[in-house]
Amino acid sequence: MKGFDERWKDFPDYILGVTKEIWEDRNIAALKQYYADGIYVRSPASFVKGNRDVIGATMATLNEFPDRRLLGEDVIWCGTPETGMLSSHRLLSTATHLGEGVYGEATGKQVRYRILADCHAINNQINDEWLVRDQGAIVRQMGWDAKQYAVDLIEREGGPEACVQPFHPDLDEQGPYRGRGNDSVWGNAFAHILSEIMDANLAIIPQHYDRAVTGYFPGGQELSSTDGVDSFWMGLRAAFPSATFQIEHLMGREDPLMPARAALRWSLTGKHDGSGVQRVQRCTSWGFHTRSSALGGCVASTRFLMKQRSGSRLL
Repeated sequence: MKGFDERWKDFPDYILGVTKEIWEDRNIAALKQYYADGIYVRSPASFVKGNRDVIGATMATLNEFPDRRLLGEDVIWCGTPETGMLSSHRLLSTATHLGEGVYGEATGKQVRYRILADCHAINNQINDEWLVRDQGAIVRQMGWDAKQYAVDLIEREGGPEACVQPFHPDLDEQGPYRGRGNDSVWGNAFAHILSEIMDANLAIIPQHYDRAVTGYFPGGQELSSTDGVDSFWMGLRAAFPSATFQIEHLMGREDPLMPARAALRWSLTGKHDGSGVQRVQRCTSWGFHTRSSALGGCVASTRFLMKQRSGSRLL
């Protein structure tokens, strides 16, 4: 790959290798090499610019979970080394709470949760990132009530006005990556399915999902069959019936010895004016999707997290 270290055989190898080197091999200083000085990192928790804060956050996480492992399940990507490449990286993370930190004093509890990260890289450096971690799964396995944890975290950060502000489009800045993905038939097909669901056409789910589908949803939920998929999307859209849905990025791939896959990054912005948890003035839901299709059906893996802009955070 032009501009990248010769030891990386392809872009997925780069993404998987860099992740392992930093987190599991403890070469945190490698962030100075692999992350651009002015990197943009967006997550439901915050918007961060610059690798200094990323290095500090990485050390804090490893202090709290020193045995953390990040098992890369798949990397879907597009672009070229010359113009830049965008990856959507799905991971399963395991860890033991052995140190004091954002989750309180060490409990010795083991956690297991999923992560999705979109990263743009060129010339051997990542300079733009979108990250979603299943925070709800973590806090529930730690024994917290998710709502109470969010309230407690805000109080520890100084209250609603002083706490770290969750990500919102008003906080965002345009980073180096300006692409929208590729023209894959799989990415466009998946975008069509999700757009129909968000437009209240849930009848499309049994038409395009295998009836034995397993869906992985927020809070560490593992739901079986199209009924499980339907229940998640129905609940989400019912809570935000007037919110604006937008697909931010889509891509798909067909690689040897693998099924066709697609990855979407999307947003849902508006008021929480439907049934569900306590209402707030305005919030942004942020989601990622990956899909593998086989035998005329599909297996879906969904990651969704959001944090509210006002004085509480939904995990």
